[in-house]
Amino acid sequence: MRLIKKIKPLLLGCLLSPALALAQNSGAASESLTLEQCVDYALENRAAVEQALIDKAIGDREIRSNLSGWYPQVNASFAGAHNIKLQQQPFGDQTLTIGRKYNSNLLLEATQNLFNSELLLASKAARFTRQQLDQEITNTKINTVVDVSKAFYDILLTQEQHRILHVNLVRQEKQYNDARSRYDVGLVDKTDYQRAAITLANIRSDIKRAAEAIKAKEAYLKQLMGFPIEKDVELVYEYDRMEQAVLVDTTEVIEFANRIELQQLQTQRQLLELNTAYNKWSLLPTVSAYINYNWLYFNDQFADLYSAAYPTSTVGLRVSIPIFQGTRRLQGIKIAKLQEERLDVAIEDTRKAINTEYQASLANYKADYTDWRTLQSNLEMAQEVYDIIKLQYDEGVKAYVDLVVAESELRATQINYYNALYNLLASKLDYQRAIGNIDINQ
Repeated sequence: MRLIKKIKPLLLGCLLSPALALAQNSGAASESLTLEQCVDYALENRAAVEQALIDKAIGDREIRSNLSGWYPQVNASFAGAHNIKLQQQPFGDQTLTIGRKYNSNLLLEATQNLFNSELLLASKAARFTRQQLDQEITNTKINTVVDVSKAFYDILLTQEQHRILHVNLVRQEKQYNDARSRYDVGLVDKTDYQRAAITLANIRSDIKRAAEAIKAKEAYLKQLMGFPIEKDVELVYEYDRMEQAVLVDTTEVIEFANRIELQQLQTQRQLLELNTAYNKWSLLPTVSAYINYNWLYFNDQFADLYSAAYPTSTVGLRVSIPIFQGTRRLQGIKIAKLQEERLDVAIEDTRKAINTEYQASLANYKADYTDWRTLQSNLEMAQEVYDIIKLQYDEGVKAYVDLVVAESELRATQINYYNALYNLLASKLDYQRAIGNIDINQ
């Protein structure tokens, strides 16, 4: 561990600085962001979060629209007719013609619902619908925290791999120059510097690949955050905090009620229960009050039709009772109950899926933690082996191929170490999501 402590200042300097020359663009604005700042920015600006908030606004308007039936409804209607054949009615031995050739009316009516099962359902469902919309926002924010955190760590990992490759490049260039100098003076054959040249070319290729990967991963992070694409983002993170961030309490017992997926299903079930009740209420009457004013116009000449009005006005109560609807009401009740049963099956299956997710994430975290601790030790030993073989090679005790192998093992161990660290951080996030412990209030 002494060696790891020695390299921490170098790692800290790398992580607190821009992503070396590969992320620099003198003509573009840049911004330095910590993990917390990235998450906060994403919670405010990610497209999925904004869409969820808009969906909530739409849902709120739909609720208001559904409840507007409780307010008075005012309607106006107009009608006009040309009676081609007027009605005739016999009275005794006479036949009277009733009506006029032209007639029209203008009706203004206001109605007020007093009892309506559909409106009653809308009123009771409004609270659960709003709750459902809030839960969807919460679910989106949880996914945002996890996705942005993983993308953040992934970039740091690739940046660190890039830094390691640069360190190896400097070391390999020196080895190549030393091998070439030894060949020039006749101490060794040309295979040493040829091997060094091959390794050097491979490292440069890996550096190029890592640099391009960082650009793609930064673009993905900016997409998740809703960050402007024309601005460069520089990630800031302390190595000590990263090591401390891997720890989590693995003895915590899972609380299914904390999982947003189950909360959403429970809310959906409450809505289905209301739907079942509505089908039962459909037998109840619909009651409304009304008042109207009707202007009537009659005349045998169209030009004089509106010269005189004969108004009427009424106020009353309407009661509509569904007496027989085939079996629609009974079938509706049975369908609603079956939907409840189906959702109960989905809830139980979701509980099992959450438990499986919890067990898998816990197992992955423990395995990744063991790998990380093992590679911590391997990293120190690989560095020590390389230093010894390098010293022996310089003294002519070891062959160059031994140095190449040691250098390759050191580079692979360094990269594997940071891969293990990223995997551990990702496993921790998966475990926290599994137990419903993702903090969206950053």
